Amino acid sequence: MSAPSQPNPDGVQGGYSVRSSPNQAVYWPADWADPQPLPGPARRLLIWEIIAVFSVSLGASGVRAVVSLIGSLTERQALSAQHVVINFSQAPGRPWLDLFLQLVSIATGLAPVLLVFYLLARNGERSSSIGVDATEPGRDLLRGAGLAALIGGAGLGFYYLAYKADIALYIAPSGLPDIWWRIPVLLLSAVQDGLLEEVLVIGYLLSRLRILGLSPAAAVAIGAVFRGTYHLHQGFGAFIGNVIMGVIFGVLFMRWRRANPMIIAHTLINAVAFVGYALLAPHVSWLP
Repeated sequence: MSAPSQPNPDGVQGGYSVRSSPNQAVYWPADWADPQPLPGPARRLLIWEIIAVFSVSLGASGVRAVVSLIGSLTERQALSAQHVVINFSQAPGRPWLDLFLQLVSIATGLAPVLLVFYLLARNGERSSSIGVDATEPGRDLLRGAGLAALIGGAGLGFYYLAYKADIALYIAPSGLPDIWWRIPVLLLSAVQDGLLEEVLVIGYLLSRLRILGLSPAAAVAIGAVFRGTYHLHQGFGAFIGNVIMGVIFGVLFMRWRRANPMIIAHTLINAVAFVGYALLAPHVSWLP
């Protein structure tokens, strides 16, 4: 059904070749920022590609999150009296097995990122087409750190208000045992989250929605709501907060055409939350 990337008759490099007959092929261009209308077969193939990518990654997480929220809402306890642990022990009492299981989970959790890079390559694109490269390290780092400071601080305050309003569960960023590998694993988990969510939702999904012909505003809105959906297991506060975060990240991605700053920001936000909670929780009483 598909063939390797070739120049199309108009000279546009990149794009799948979809054959509707032996002598007829249609392509879609790789430039998502200025998309051209897609022929029907190419459009259907791209839609199915998006469904396939998310059905084995964050889309499945979204379904589980919705079911989990339904379970929480049907409990006799208020949402704030329930809890969710983000990083937890996978083999309590067996530290070496636990470590290996943590590393396996992190590695396999990054498989969808590799899938996206493969699909980009099939379409004649490099990862740099969504701003995942090393061409602007200083600018990416500054932008990412600034976003992390802005969103991380505001997000912590918003979560506290949502928790007090009984629309958020108690979120424990870490439930790992106090052992030598705890901090490195938490940092790797933060990197995994940053890569998985921002490569898939910001870089891949928004660029593919643009290729399908959606406006930047529509693409950002869909991406933001989707981001909030797979956080619903943490309560309505997490949904609202992540939708806001998704709008900010999406708008900036459309402007900068780079996912790196969002990857860095997300990684820093989670690293501070994971490690900070692990270090502070046993010693302070003001955490919710």
